[in-house]
Amino acid sequence: MPELNGRDIRKVVISCDAGMGSSVMVASQMRQRLKKYDVAVEHVPVNSIPPDAQVILVHAGLAQRAQSMAPGAVVVPFQIFMGDPAFEKIESAIRDGGVLAS
Repeated sequence: MPELNGRDIRKVVISCDAGMGSSVMVASQMRQRLKKYDVAVEHVPVNSIPPDAQVILVHAGLAQRAQSMAPGAVVVPFQIFMGDPAFEKIESAIRDGGVLAS
């Protein structure tokens, strides 16, 4: 199971099925939240996850697919597009240097 110290995270990928829609809002929200920590946030379709992705934030229904695309990345699934606890989990790991695991 991949895991990272939050202070080592420099890139978070928001991934979705087609690359559009509600996940664009999630990407925008996470860019704002993580800007102060100098963490890059990208938005890509699940089939285009880049090999250097450290953390992948993805809807729970796509988590397995995301993990298969980037087996070394930490995959953090979420259920709802606004205010899901997964968003805070990522930010607090980065802020506090906690361990983030799939």
